[in-house]
Amino acid sequence: MAGTTVLGRLAWYVATVVEGRQETRTARTLVLNVPSWPGHDAGQHVDVRLRAADGYTAVRSYSIANAAQNERVELTVEELADGEVSLYLVRTIAPGDPLEIRGPVGGWFVWRPAFIEPVQLVAGGSGIVPLMAMIRTRAAAGLQTPFRLLYSVRTPENIIYAAELQRRESEGQGLTIAYAFTRATPAGWPRPPARIDAAFLSEAALPAGEDPACYICGPTGFVESAAALLEQAGYDPKRIKTERFGPTGGIS
Repeated sequence: MAGTTVLGRLAWYVATVVEGRQETRTARTLVLNVPSWPGHDAGQHVDVRLRAADGYTAVRSYSIANAAQNERVELTVEELADGEVSLYLVRTIAPGDPLEIRGPVGGWFVWRPAFIEPVQLVAGGSGIVPLMAMIRTRAAAGLQTPFRLLYSVRTPENIIYAAELQRRESEGQGLTIAYAFTRATPAGWPRPPARIDAAFLSEAALPAGEDPACYICGPTGFVESAAALLEQAGYDPKRIKTERFGPTGGIS
């Protein structure tokens, strides 16, 4: 395949940045054109490789944000204060620049339109990215499979895809969203700043009796806590899938 180097069953592609969209003060979406891209499932990720002039390379993994669409891949990157790769992707790289990516990676933490059961999504911070790919894939397929999203985020200003999430929920096609603000809430918000807990889960999540497929993504501590809460509330552990990332450049 042109522009690729095969490594096992995966390949490196030389993508071109065609657009950059600022999602929040510290999060940016890169729209990439990837010649010969084979397509992807919602929930998969790619490896991104940067090369310095002196030969130093850095590789980080980022979730794919968009539904499969020809040779287009979107990555939403949250800037980390000491993240050499994320700082470059959020602040520096520009349309027209090349970017090496390898993928798509992952086959377990995925959602496909053929899945018919209701879906419970739980996101912490930039963990919304692969879950947004699932929401977008569902919409692109014209489905109304019940989707419920619990989104834990520090403040309203930190909501990634805020306008799109509001629009998609207002369309009334089976997507509902509940926010848990941990630092500051909007004016008049009925709940004080707090993390997702058992009470919030009971109030906002799909009932365990509906046996939903559950997808959780966020920082490691958040994911472990959310998965434990779901299990304690009676959700089937075999139907709880998790994706986690650390502070130094794991999946995001």
